[in-house]
Amino acid sequence: MLLLDHVGAKSGKLRTSPLLYIPDGDDVVIVASKGGYPKHPAWYHNLVANPDTTMQVGSERRSVHARTATAEERERLWPEVTATYGGYADYQARSKGREIPLVILEPR
Repeated sequence: MLLLDHVGAKSGKLRTSPLLYIPDGDDVVIVASKGGYPKHPAWYHNLVANPDTTMQVGSERRSVHARTATAEERERLWPEVTATYGGYADYQARSKGREIPLVILEPR
């Protein structure tokens, strides 16, 4: 698990969300699944509006830039994501056609 800081797109308030992550080289991948609901989670909208943020894994804090994975990256990463947590495949199946975004947190 990591702790993701994000600033509210509308409120401007700093929030922190605990999320499962998958390491990918120097990057970290998080999944905007919201349990398969038809809408993206609020933290995803916040990152789209304010992509420069911080995250914490254990005692290490990192400054990161968030971006949505490209189609090619998603194709490569999705099998790793579902191998890490099989529930993501179920979430995708019940998301009513919403493609669950993978978010790449790049060091900055």
